[in-house]
Amino acid sequence: MRILIQNGWVIDPASGFSGQADLLLEDGKVAALGPSIPAEADLTYNARGKLTVPGLVDMHVHLRDPGQTHKEDIITGTAAAAAGGVTSVCCMPNTTPAADSPEIIAAMLERAKWGSARVYPCAAFSRALAGKETNDYPALRRAGAVAVSDDGRPVEDTALLEKGAAEAAEAGLLTISHCEDLKIIDGGIIHKGAVSEALGVRGMDRRSEDESTAREIASARRTGRHIHIAHVSTAGSVELIRRAKAEGVPISGETGPHYFSLTDRELLRRDANFRMNPPLREESDRLAVIEGLRDGTLDAIATDHAPHTPEEKADFLHAPNGIIGLETSFMVSYTRLVRGGFLSLERLVALMSLSPARLLGIPGGTLKPGAPADVAVFDLETERTLCAQSLLSKSRNSPFLGNRFYGACMLTICGGRIVYSGLLEASAAPLQ
Repeated sequence: MRILIQNGWVIDPASGFSGQADLLLEDGKVAALGPSIPAEADLTYNARGKLTVPGLVDMHVHLRDPGQTHKEDIITGTAAAAAGGVTSVCCMPNTTPAADSPEIIAAMLERAKWGSARVYPCAAFSRALAGKETNDYPALRRAGAVAVSDDGRPVEDTALLEKGAAEAAEAGLLTISHCEDLKIIDGGIIHKGAVSEALGVRGMDRRSEDESTAREIASARRTGRHIHIAHVSTAGSVELIRRAKAEGVPISGETGPHYFSLTDRELLRRDANFRMNPPLREESDRLAVIEGLRDGTLDAIATDHAPHTPEEKADFLHAPNGIIGLETSFMVSYTRLVRGGFLSLERLVALMSLSPARLLGIPGGTLKPGAPADVAVFDLETERTLCAQSLLSKSRNSPFLGNRFYGACMLTICGGRIVYSGLLEASAAPLQ
C-alpha cells in the first residue's frame, strides 16, 4: 500500500530536516521525503497546516497485561498510544505475574500483533521483581525484551544492581532504574513539604530520589555500564545527572509531562488523579526539569502511563499511585514547552521520538527512506479540551481532564497501516 502525506510541515530529527514537504510511504517503509513528490498513491492525505513527524516512542508505560487487564490491556493500551501519535511503547514488567521469563515476554508479543503500536517489553531486572537474584538476560533478549527494570520499586542491593547492569548490557539490554529509597519514603503518599503538612498526610522526601540517583550514578561510574534513570522529578536529580554527564559517566534520564507541567499544589484539591510516584514536586523542581530538557541533561519524555480504575482512585488517601498519559503526552508537551517558549519544536520531537528509540536500540524515530513507516500528524493550531469520554484507554485517571491543549493527533500510521485517524482531509483518489 502506498500512502502520500502532502504539504505537511515535516520534522525529521535524525536528518535535521525541518520544512514543508511530502512524505511517501510504501510497503511499510518510508519511500521518499521531499517537496512535491510526483507519485500515485492508494491514499493521499492533505496535511497542510499540520505537523508530520516520526511516530513517537514512549519508553515507559504500563499496559497491565497480563493479570491486571481490568485497568488496561495490550489492545486498549496501544489504541490509546495511537491516539496520541505514539507508534512504539516500552512496557514495564510489574504485571501479574511479573514479566520475568521468556515465555511471558513471548506471550505479550503474540498479543501485541493485534495492537495499534509496536510493543517492546521491558523485562524484570530481578526474578519476580524480588530484588534477590538477577535474571536470564540473554534468554529475555532472545524472547524480545529490549530493557530490564524492577520499575515500581528500586533494586535495593547495590551489588546486585551492578552485577545485573553488567550482565544486561552484555545481553544488549538497557537497565532502567526506579530511583527510590523505601526507608526514606516510609509510607509517604505525596511530596514532603508545605502541601503535605497542610493536608496532614505523610510526605515523600526528595532525598529518596536524590540519594538513589546518586547511587546509580556511582554504580555507572564504577562499572562503566549504562544506567537510565526513570521519571526524574527533582532539581537535585537533574543536577546530579548533569554533573555525571559532564564527567562522561554513562547515565541518561527521562521525565514526564506532569513533572514539567504541574506541582504539588494540585494536591490541595485532594484528588488522587494528581498522585503518582515519584510525586509532583515544587515549582523549583518543575523549572529544573524544564532546564534539564533544554540543556540535554534529560534525554527523553516518557509518560509512565499507569492506568487505574475510578474506584481505586476515588479514595485520596489509599488510592494507588499513577496516571495515564499516552493520549496526552504530545499535546501537553507541545503546549507547555514549545508554546510556552522553553523548547524548539525540533527539540521536542527528538525528545519524544529519536532519542528514546536510540536509548532502547529499536527502529523508529526517523523519516529517512527505508525507515519503518511509523508517522504521526498533529494539529498545532486548534485548541481542544481534554474530555474523559474521548479517551481510548480503559482508565480515566488523567490529571489533565478539563484542560485545553494544542497539538491533538490527527493521524497515526504504524508500519504503513493507519491505526488512528482524526480530522485530516483524506482522499482515496490517486494524486493527479
